[in-house]
Amino acid sequence: MVVDVAWGPGLAAVAAGSALVGNGDRTRRGLLAAGIGAWGLRLGSHLLDRVRSTDEEDERYAELTEGDSETRKVLKIFVGQGLAQWAVGLPVQVAAASGPVGPLGRVLVALGASGIAGGLVLESVADRQKSAFYERDPDERPEICRDGVWGWSRHPNYFGDACVWNGAYLVAAAASPGAWTFLSPAIMTYLLVWGSGAKPSEQRLKGREGYDAYRREVSFFVPLPPRERRA
Repeated sequence: MVVDVAWGPGLAAVAAGSALVGNGDRTRRGLLAAGIGAWGLRLGSHLLDRVRSTDEEDERYAELTEGDSETRKVLKIFVGQGLAQWAVGLPVQVAAASGPVGPLGRVLVALGASGIAGGLVLESVADRQKSAFYERDPDERPEICRDGVWGWSRHPNYFGDACVWNGAYLVAAAASPGAWTFLSPAIMTYLLVWGSGAKPSEQRLKGREGYDAYRREVSFFVPLPPRERRA
């Protein structure tokens, strides 16, 4: 769906615009513009490829807007996403207008940058592994993907997203008043788990062959060694 494709690039635009017009700490502005920009453009490109490959409507949005008028659909999906982008991107906006950073702040910036980089890598790897899984012969591949990081987390892509945005919050929290934007990563994590992310995805997997075993053996969100392999 087009609204999904616009999610990442929209937040990348928020980061780039904030860096250009902000007068805060230059290092943090550049770091967030680069990190969120890379995250947003990669995600948008990945989702665009997926949208082009199918004519089917996304079940999540079909369920969310069932019985609604066209006006209500626009308000729920497009206006709702615009407000969510503003709320989620608030740490990036505040960071672009604040500073300087003290010794403790530099530690937070380093931790936040690590979270952004690690989350971006994890999400990229997870998406590539899932794409490769679906490229396999349908008659030979299993119903549930356990390849690579999908054998350690049932939703490594969403966890990677959470790392990126909690990392962005730590970068913002390095200088006042960035710490007060803590609701933004909380909203993003909520969306990734309960909104249109992990939980709704699991509802669609119920009943598939091997799904119950997958749930028992593989961590829901945070990547952990599979239970069957633990000592």
